[in-house]
Amino acid sequence: MSDVTVKEFAEAIGVPQDRLLAQLKEAGIEVESTDDAVSLEDKQKLRNYLNQKHGKEDGLGEEGPKKVTLKRRVTSELKQPTGMAGKGSKTVTVEVRKKRTYVKRSVVNAEENKRIDAEVVERLEKQIDEDQRLHEQEAESARIRAEEEARRRAEEEEVARLAAEELARKAAEEAEAARIAKEEESRRAAASKATSPKEADEEPAARKARKEKEVKTREIKEKESDKGAKRGAKRSGRSEGGDEELHIAGGKGRRGAGSKKSGRTATAKGGRRDTPVAAAAHGFTRPAGPVVREVSLPETITVGELAAKMSVKAAEVIKQMMKLGTMVTINQVLDQETCAILVEEMGHVPILMKENALEDEVLSSHTHEGEELHRAPVVTIMGHVDHGKTSLLDYIRRTRVAHGEAGGITQHIGAYHVETDRGMITFLDTPGHAAFTSMRARGAEVTDIVILVVAADDGVMPQTREAVQHAKAAGVPLIVAVNKIDKPEADPDRVKNELAQFDVIPEDWGGDTMFINVSAKAGTGIDALLEGILLQAEVLELTAVTDGPASGFVIESRLDKGRGVVATVLVQRGTLRKGDIILAGHEYGRVRAMLDENGKSIDEAGPSIPVEILGLSGAPAAGEQALVTTDERKAREVANFRQGKYRDVKLARQQQAKLENMFSQMEEGKVSTLNILLKADVQGSVEAISDALNKLSTTEVKVKIIASGVGGINESDANLAIASNAIVIGFNVRADASAKRLIDEQGVDLHYYSVIYELIDQVTQSLTGLLQPEFREDIIGIAEVRDVFRSPKFGAIAGCMVIEGTIRRSNPIRVLRENVVIYEGELESLRRYKDDVSEVKNGVECGIGVKNYNDVRVGDQIEVYERIQVARTLSSSSK
Repeated sequence: MSDVTVKEFAEAIGVPQDRLLAQLKEAGIEVESTDDAVSLEDKQKLRNYLNQKHGKEDGLGEEGPKKVTLKRRVTSELKQPTGMAGKGSKTVTVEVRKKRTYVKRSVVNAEENKRIDAEVVERLEKQIDEDQRLHEQEAESARIRAEEEARRRAEEEEVARLAAEELARKAAEEAEAARIAKEEESRRAAASKATSPKEADEEPAARKARKEKEVKTREIKEKESDKGAKRGAKRSGRSEGGDEELHIAGGKGRRGAGSKKSGRTATAKGGRRDTPVAAAAHGFTRPAGPVVREVSLPETITVGELAAKMSVKAAEVIKQMMKLGTMVTINQVLDQETCAILVEEMGHVPILMKENALEDEVLSSHTHEGEELHRAPVVTIMGHVDHGKTSLLDYIRRTRVAHGEAGGITQHIGAYHVETDRGMITFLDTPGHAAFTSMRARGAEVTDIVILVVAADDGVMPQTREAVQHAKAAGVPLIVAVNKIDKPEADPDRVKNELAQFDVIPEDWGGDTMFINVSAKAGTGIDALLEGILLQAEVLELTAVTDGPASGFVIESRLDKGRGVVATVLVQRGTLRKGDIILAGHEYGRVRAMLDENGKSIDEAGPSIPVEILGLSGAPAAGEQALVTTDERKAREVANFRQGKYRDVKLARQQQAKLENMFSQMEEGKVSTLNILLKADVQGSVEAISDALNKLSTTEVKVKIIASGVGGINESDANLAIASNAIVIGFNVRADASAKRLIDEQGVDLHYYSVIYELIDQVTQSLTGLLQPEFREDIIGIAEVRDVFRSPKFGAIAGCMVIEGTIRRSNPIRVLRENVVIYEGELESLRRYKDDVSEVKNGVECGIGVKNYNDVRVGDQIEVYERIQVARTLSSSSK
């Protein structure tokens, strides 16, 4: 650690600068000003000086006593009568002893200085310990760097030595080869001179035989060389291609060199000539340069996994991180940016990967190539609640869907396709209740044409305006169906005037929106409505590719007790077939069965056809994109990745909510929370109810949906509700036998609903009961103090005149002086003349005694008030 100045040192140990300068000089440390440096040795010297200083002061070397004690004794006599006649009195001797101690001021000052210096020494000890720890860390880092540098130099020297040995060996081999060639040439020359004519005739045949023998000998040597190379690779634990490995300890290279040497020795003993090819095959060649790897880096990776990708030990990675100034462990998770810097520092090339690479690959591979054919229009019927949307669709389909919905209102997205004389039309019926905003928005996103149903006797309502906004946001054409035209109070022109305010201009007014008067009850105008839909579809020129894998949207999903997960999917492109592997949001699966809206089994469905599919792993969220893939493994991996990402986002939001709640509760007080466990029959209803309940939360009371899902209420749901003290709400579902028994035993609050506005009203009432009571103070009387009397029993009694309202004895009071409240309490007594009374009216004099307060003065006012509890509502608490 670098030296610090006297000023910084004084701030660190909490001592005034001038006092520290004086102590440093007393300790023999040469400092002149606060800008001089103080080293670790100076700090230790100061600590030793302070310890020695107070050790001497505590000794007996000080001259003279430190304190003086004075004792005084006084004796006196008292006479007391005996209480007996004729006995007189007796005398009692009383002795009073007094003791007083005087301490020198220098001793007191010394004690105070000793205490201050003891605190300084304690802080100084901590400072010195910290400096020593940092010094040891720096020394350890320097030692590690020195060892690393020494190891690197040793490796470089070893490489240079091996290279020199290799060059010397090659030079020796070349010289030996030259010597052998020269001897062979001399032998051949001598033999040619000594050869007879007969031998000369036989020379070509002998030379041919000798060459064949040499070829066979060379082949045998090459085979033995290959076997030796394989045995050497097996002993070193590496394959034949392992010569390119980078991270090899020096000992292995030396063992490889020893193998080559032993190989040459064995060859010499065997009488065979050692060739350069055979020697290289038997040895191990150390890589001349480092191997640069391409390391793929995901968003996060542990230290151990990163070391495995670079083929190094985890200790090497940890050591490199220490050089970069970070202490890590083998299981610690590193981010992508840190890993990229680390990989570059270790000489490799980082390749940054995206976590959703597989998902992008699956989505990009899902293409539709082929001929575009005409498809049926997808029509969404939207409008306000009870304006006749489902009844209009009933007449078209000749069914009775509206009577089947609870409360007569639509609570799901119904998907149907209808065959007409001019072609097929697919209808989506959306709810009109305010709680189903997201379902209406989802219906507008997947549609081609929107039919806006407006009751002629009711006009434009809030959900009507919302439906217009959804249609414009989705950019789809609008057809207005003015329903209930058969009623006497029907006024179609009023509907046109009100919709014109939202830029929905009729065609007969010069606009581009068709207005068609219909009656869902009598069937008036239905043919004209269908004609207008098909005409608009021809203008849009709706086409889609029918060949290839299907893609579409999940309209609705639910959990059926007998069939499992059932999802309603609207196919937009391609053809969905039984047995296809489908990926829908966080879920995947193989299509085990397909049903149309009438419950009939079908084998395939083309564009604009809504179907119910079975076989998914779970209930997908409504509005998710559904894709058919060819690889089930990839579909499973993408679904698992999406689930993990959703889980991470959910946990992050929960953590953020916990922090926000902590700070808000610290500022505003604790918020009352109503825990709810919600189960419904379909996913769309779960989403709509959750949104509606969350909107009921205010600053004082909050709705917290601890769990929600599709399907019946089971035993695990009941256990969760018991653990979290939640109420259980079932929307069109019921609890099974085991859950019902557990709920009855534990007294869990269970409610069943089939109409959403009844559920919302009940929860609103429950939240109202959680609101903190609100009190209002009403002043009922004021009395003015005219005089003050003193009573031995009650203290100060104020003689008052009631100038406003009525003074009641049982109510709380305030004492005001010059219109400022100086006391709040209650009355102790209220009298009229000498009689206690319960109340005194305006214009009457009385006496008032204030409990536990006697500072009443003439001119004060005594204000009597009462607290009244005011009933609160959620609307008032949200303001």
